[in-house]
Amino acid sequence: MTEVPPSKIESYHAHVYFDADTVPAARALREKIEAGFDIDMGRFHEKPVGPHPMWSYQVAFKPSQFDALIPWMALNRAGLTVFVHPNTGDAITDHSDYVMWLGRSYDLHMDGLN
Repeated sequence: MTEVPPSKIESYHAHVYFDADTVPAARALREKIEAGFDIDMGRFHEKPVGPHPMWSYQVAFKPSQFDALIPWMALNRAGLTVFVHPNTGDAITDHSDYVMWLGRSYDLHMDGLN
């Protein structure tokens, strides 16, 4: 296996998963993330979008923010699942081999990724 240097990571995405019962917790977590971190927030999708099997929203952040954001999310995710992946330019590998889960893991719908 060829070693991949961490410098290949351009950015990260964390996708917060929720459903109809956990919308309030997802909105509250989103507000805390926006208040505490200088990041880009994606749309609040109340339906599965792309490869994600659950309702979700995206948190886009820089590699330099990983050490602060991801441990905070691990401890403050209010029982929600968070799917985290780097962006290296290879969407399939980023969403399959390089993933991290905070909470329960899910099977993704990989068909639409290129």
